[in-house]
Amino acid sequence: MADGTPVKTSYDVSLIRPELRFEDIRTRGRDFAPERLKAIKKGLLTLHNLETMATNLYRFQITNKDTELNRTLIAAMANEMTHVQDFQVKLFEYGWKPSLFWWVYGIIGFKLGFFSRLLGEKMLLKAGIWVETKAVYHYGEFLRTIDWDTDTRKIIEKNQADEDGHINRWKELLRAHERQTA
Repeated sequence: MADGTPVKTSYDVSLIRPELRFEDIRTRGRDFAPERLKAIKKGLLTLHNLETMATNLYRFQITNKDTELNRTLIAAMANEMTHVQDFQVKLFEYGWKPSLFWWVYGIIGFKLGFFSRLLGEKMLLKAGIWVETKAVYHYGEFLRTIDWDTDTRKIIEKNQADEDGHINRWKELLRAHERQTA
């Protein structure tokens, strides 16, 4: 978690793109109280925006080199793209749409990714750790404070576990990088 405590989970974080079936799509929240819907909407919009940023962070950190780092960045980007889709689907299931300004988060992700790549592997990995630590924190806050429907809660828990998995991978690669450059 954000304080360094690992997320306790039974989710398989090696699974990049979980299965989604036609029957999993449904209309949600029609009988929910307005205050509950307001909190859910705020949470889904925030998570969609932040996952858009994370997708672009990784997209612009990837180079054309055949390295384990690039393979891991590609996997992380694919996983983040799944998270964007998760929250976009949930927004539409509730009858909402992504924020008109979702693209601003894409630009922020581009800047973080591109400039951290320019600053070298160590900074690239530290940027990933920082962004994912913030994501784990936000997921935890939203899981604790919002009354989600069961299906959406499971997706948020899985995505939080994925982000914690990214932190662990980036930390492992950072330790390896530091050993090589020492």
